[in-house]
Amino acid sequence: MRLPGLPRFPLAQLPTPLVPAKNLTALLGGPQILIKRDDLTGLALGGNKTRKLEYLIADAQSRGATHVITMGSVQSNHCRQTAAACRLAGLNCVLVLNAPNDDPEIQGNFLLDHMLGAEPRIIQDKSRRMAEAEKVAEELTSQGHVPYIIPTGGSNPIGSSAYVAFSYELMNQLIEQGINATRLYAAAGGPGGTHAGLCLGQKVTNAPWKVQGISTEDPEDNIRRINSTLANETASYLGLDLRLGEDDIHVDVGYTGAGYGVPTDECLEAIKLLAQTEGLFLDPVYTGKTMAGLIDHIRKGEIGEDETVIFLHTGGAPSLFAEPKTILSAL
Repeated sequence: MRLPGLPRFPLAQLPTPLVPAKNLTALLGGPQILIKRDDLTGLALGGNKTRKLEYLIADAQSRGATHVITMGSVQSNHCRQTAAACRLAGLNCVLVLNAPNDDPEIQGNFLLDHMLGAEPRIIQDKSRRMAEAEKVAEELTSQGHVPYIIPTGGSNPIGSSAYVAFSYELMNQLIEQGINATRLYAAAGGPGGTHAGLCLGQKVTNAPWKVQGISTEDPEDNIRRINSTLANETASYLGLDLRLGEDDIHVDVGYTGAGYGVPTDECLEAIKLLAQTEGLFLDPVYTGKTMAGLIDHIRKGEIGEDETVIFLHTGGAPSLFAEPKTILSAL
């Protein structure tokens, strides 16, 4: 397998902690809940994309890139972390961001993007992000620069490889702590980079946990198709003789609500509970909805009281500052 030899540009503080959520576990009456703190990767307030960027920035450097172009929503955690990674690597950064209007309020992650010196390109149509990124790349090439495009969320085989490596890290932590985990909860959506890497990593390590995705955006069939395809592309990239089918992708779409970035009542309850039991901040886009799914599965008795469940905290706290009225209403 190619994974140990892949070039990496050091960005993350690893391994991230694996800690018990004792108060939340007691409140819900079991099972034991552990939180894998990928919000503490350390780069520009942390988040799961930092792991992927170690591989992606190294690849950009190997290709002689002068500029990195990536894309996401105006409150994208990935874009904020990419902008910071570019600062450390001495690369210029252009962010293609979709927003409801051409002049979005500078707050939350978007404020941090400005502080990091990234160049924003605002569009309103989300479906045009890649086309706009390619347009920017053409502009930069014509000026004698070398652009490198990172897809939404760092979701390609290079980025997803980071969550195969994550699976080995988590396995080692569980062995050291003498814990047998049965489920791993994580956000799942259209780009699929983290979820695909987790599902492939579970197979590669023969881990005892089931990767349970909670949809934050897309229909179930889309997630299964996109994530299984990306997992298999990642396996090929790593030289693995292993393939996943759509049935290997487990996702619950019951907690998405009205759509991407629109918090549900259950999401807001989860944000409040984690703040007031564990002193942890979840975001209203990804981790809040994922935790809402985990909590509801426990309340419905779908998880046994004697099980141990891991919640992957992927970060995202800066987006809370773009939703103060919504968050306050839940309190």
